[in-house]
Amino acid sequence: MWQARGVTITLAQAQTVVTAALAHGTEQGFNPLTVAVLDPGGALVALARQDNSGNLRPDLAVAKAYGVLALGMTNRAIAARAADSPEFFTSVATLAGGRILSVPGGVFVRDADGNLLGAVGVTGDASLNDEAAAVAGIRAAGLVAVTGAE
Repeated sequence: MWQARGVTITLAQAQTVVTAALAHGTEQGFNPLTVAVLDPGGALVALARQDNSGNLRPDLAVAKAYGVLALGMTNRAIAARAADSPEFFTSVATLAGGRILSVPGGVFVRDADGNLLGAVGVTGDASLNDEAAAVAGIRAAGLVAVTGAE
């Protein structure tokens, strides 16, 4: 049986990230969250939307994660680039089908050796709270979160 060999987040890890991120949001009293976990190529591995989270939230969560992967930079770096060159950001966002956001909530996922495993996007509350939930989920899976704020 053929099996792709590469470094990527597993389904079990992704499910742990989602569960822990949602639990963190609930414990902190955040608004209902939506969490998306993508592999390094931008394919969706896991997604969950809490009750009463808006209908557009899955697209936003995916866009937060997809943007960091597509550009290879943190949301903070994307925000700085967007501020310096709004025309560039608009063009890139258009090319990506709108799946790039310049606010916190998209977080790289790495293993202990620094290998890129994917990205997590969280949306539903203030962007920094979304990011905190993503980081909590990633850490709960025993992985390393990279936000650009380290």
